[in-house]
Amino acid sequence: MNAIPPLKSVTIAGTSPALAVDDVEVVVTLPTFRRPQQVLATLDSLAKQKTTRRFAVIVMENDDEGNEGMRAALPLFESGAMTGLVIVAHERGNCSAYNAGWHTALLRFPNFTRLLVIDDDELADPLWLETMCLAAERLGVDIVGGPQVPVFADPAHQAWATHPVFAPPYAVTGQVGALYSSGNLLVSRNVLLAMGPPHLDLRFNFMGGGDSDFLSRSAQRGFKLGWCAEAKLFETVPARRTEADWIRARGLRNGVISTLVAKKKHAGTPFANTRVFLKSLALLGASPLRAMKRLVETGSPSVALYPIHVALGRVMAEFGYANEQYRQPEKN
Repeated sequence: MNAIPPLKSVTIAGTSPALAVDDVEVVVTLPTFRRPQQVLATLDSLAKQKTTRRFAVIVMENDDEGNEGMRAALPLFESGAMTGLVIVAHERGNCSAYNAGWHTALLRFPNFTRLLVIDDDELADPLWLETMCLAAERLGVDIVGGPQVPVFADPAHQAWATHPVFAPPYAVTGQVGALYSSGNLLVSRNVLLAMGPPHLDLRFNFMGGGDSDFLSRSAQRGFKLGWCAEAKLFETVPARRTEADWIRARGLRNGVISTLVAKKKHAGTPFANTRVFLKSLALLGASPLRAMKRLVETGSPSVALYPIHVALGRVMAEFGYANEQYRQPEKN
């Protein structure tokens, strides 16, 4: 553990009393940004986990000006109602918050074997933690992803659940070739030690996609990936995220991320950037046909337009376009 340097941009705000760090088997990291009530609901769902595994929670406050999440969560830890600690990640951004939590886990808990990730707009099924850990063991994999089941603020928006922006990438449990999101994730300790710190590339801080890049690099490194369809998290989706401009922006952003991740994946190989660009052009050329096919299959113009938006984002990334949806959180 001494080989892992401390993070200068992190402050320990508080810990649970008599925290037995050597006994912790699983660490759950929970980033939060200006959602004090939601982070309390997330913590409540973690307190209800049905497992015999000894786990600790790290809450990462990423708004060091307001500190709403820290102030909401800290009493639970200081009273012993939650086991773990609350930290402040002073460097703003999605990747910075994750890096702070994952790094702190390695520094503070010498014997944990699995790290799980949940966001502050998600609630965990009571068997989530146990199911994720069992999946890693049974599948023989180093990293496990799980579904983020959308729970729409307006029940009338439930039809959006099958849109590619919200639908999970896989339907059944098993080993997979790729994972794309840290919204519901298990990462083994050996992966964290091999891949960092820092684990997530800060260039993705306000765009998203740092998790996709991390997972892509981990797979390249030889770590095995799996999917657990039974380990569900329930994600609150505000009405804003069903509006046409947000859906369009998310599609473009996903395309940008796809290009950036692909370039990193193939860096150092002959004509890597050219090959990525040609693939983007090919996807753009094919996207109208794919859109028409989806329109016939689903009857949804938004679903049909998604491959066009992704392909456009891939090409626009070649000219410096970066859709940083997280730069202005009030619009997200």
